[in-house]
Amino acid sequence: MFRHHGNARTLAHNLRIASLLSFVAGVVNVAGFLAVQKLTTNVTGHFAFFVDEVFKQNFAEAIHYFLYISFFFLGSFFSSFSIELVSKINERFIYRIPVVIESVMLILVAVFGQKILVTSPNVLAYSLLFAMGLQNSLVTTISNATVRTTHLTGLFTDLGIELSQLFFYQLKDQKEKLYSSIKLRLTIISFFFLGGLLGGIFYSSIHLYVLLFAGILLLIGLVYDNIKLKLKRQLT
Repeated sequence: MFRHHGNARTLAHNLRIASLLSFVAGVVNVAGFLAVQKLTTNVTGHFAFFVDEVFKQNFAEAIHYFLYISFFFLGSFFSSFSIELVSKINERFIYRIPVVIESVMLILVAVFGQKILVTSPNVLAYSLLFAMGLQNSLVTTISNATVRTTHLTGLFTDLGIELSQLFFYQLKDQKEKLYSSIKLRLTIISFFFLGGLLGGIFYSSIHLYVLLFAGILLLIGLVYDNIKLKLKRQLT
């Protein structure tokens, strides 16, 4: 799921990682928004709010929006940097650092989030945006930009294009490739919505502790990948 990257990845690999990470992003998206009333999985809207606050000369608020964008960028940068660095040592471990850091950050926010929310809600938003920047960069890198999991705008665009192409593509190979791509995009969208739905339901009762489930789920995915790798080695 994580350890294969680039051309070594198959549709099955991408479906598994898409299911896991889009579900986590859905949970973070809803839980983060309910907690701080800000988007915490992507920065598209923050650009507009940043410019709006600048024109209003509300520079203190504009700085916060600039930092939202910056922390997502820093998460993406750190993820890619760690992947490139570790790839020089052992390619089998390139995904571990970003996944572990994202998991730890989500767990810490789950445990200490309510206290942070009272004193510094923006710090909570920065943390979640950094974690989602990590995730988006990780999955984009190892899947050759085939899988993106933290926002849906591009997915719905691609899905609309591909569904329209079904009316025109006639060759068997073309249709099979198109069906695979549509299946992947529908999986990401479905699990993102599922994560958001469950995140909203459980947030009403356990608040930010819902992120604990998301963080642990990532660690389970990591352990699953390692166990599968060891079993494969033993069988060969």
